[in-house]
Amino acid sequence: MYRLTNTTQHYAWGSPSAISDLLGREPSGQPEAELWMGAHPSAPSRIDGGEATLLDFVSADPVGMLGPQVAARFKNRLPFLLKVLSAAKALSIQTHPTREQAEAGFGAEQERGLPAGDPNRNYVDDWPKPEILMALTDFEALAGCRAAEDAERVLAAVVELGAGELDEVRAMLADKPEPATVAAAIGRLLEWPADTRGELVAAVVEACRTGQDKGGEFAEDFAAVLRVAEDFPGDVGLVAMLLMKRVVLTPGEAIFLEAGGLHAYLRGTGIELLANSDNVLRAGLTPKHIDVTELLRVMDASVPVPVRHGKSVATGVVEFDTPAPEFRLYHATLDTGTTLRAEIPGSGPRIVLALSGEVELRGTRGTLTLTQGESCFVPAREGRVEATGIADLVVAAPGF
Repeated sequence: MYRLTNTTQHYAWGSPSAISDLLGREPSGQPEAELWMGAHPSAPSRIDGGEATLLDFVSADPVGMLGPQVAARFKNRLPFLLKVLSAAKALSIQTHPTREQAEAGFGAEQERGLPAGDPNRNYVDDWPKPEILMALTDFEALAGCRAAEDAERVLAAVVELGAGELDEVRAMLADKPEPATVAAAIGRLLEWPADTRGELVAAVVEACRTGQDKGGEFAEDFAAVLRVAEDFPGDVGLVAMLLMKRVVLTPGEAIFLEAGGLHAYLRGTGIELLANSDNVLRAGLTPKHIDVTELLRVMDASVPVPVRHGKSVATGVVEFDTPAPEFRLYHATLDTGTTLRAEIPGSGPRIVLALSGEVELRGTRGTLTLTQGESCFVPAREGRVEATGIADLVVAAPGF
């Protein structure tokens, strides 16, 4: 087992202190958005605080680190990336490609000669990016698209509140209430003519302000638009938000986002587990590269994004099962009310993060102690690992 030293990503939307608090250190003074644990080439974890990275170790001994099945299926690559994500501001409206779309998109950008790191790239690698997010705090997100009937009702409310510019889009939804129309409506909003876009956004924000004050069915959705508008004034993504489903997860609840699912995280701290990729197609609420055409091509308004609850698989251990072969997320609680001893769930390569407490991990090749904020990589060759202590843990493992 190998103790990990991980990279903090200082994206502008990050919380000033949540990740520092988890790690038990003073805030850096910068936004701290994500803590990456894994072997992604752009920010691989370092081993035992040295110069060698987990990517180096996996590359040098893929079968020993990953196991023969994972190494063969994922071409000697650790298939998942574990993150702590903490948002003080909204992330972009975005979606992620399928494996086939990622391979084609990455290949096309390579042929065009776009260099690695070019801000105009959509595809930084050739992998898909399904993901699951488990809330550690109350976590507000836009997760998937509204049903057509619901989308029509919210636009009708906004039109009645003064944003008459949206009545034609509302009529589209009323005339043909199906997911394809919702996708077309979102496209219509995101591609609104530049010369009148500012007027549209201003009218919608003012309508949301009135609607929030009046209360009613959509008051909380309008309030979310107003909060995001403080950070992204004039952004047409504020209008598109209205056609997305807003959810507030409580700690321990999760959402799974498969390819094509439109989403945006708004605020909160959570554990994110995803395929080992950084492919993001963005369409608003961000200073980063936006490609509305490509996002609309990839998004699927019919993709459901239900709230998920972990399934108990052992005393104190819950599993968040998804269709993604790249990963599976476990949440383990060791305490006097459950058990002080448990087997670390999953098989093959795993990453263990201690959210609180202290735990001793004992494998076939040695022991390692983790305290709050510490993490380690468990290679496949380690086999069965037993955990002893009082601690709150998350475990990332392959999903097949």
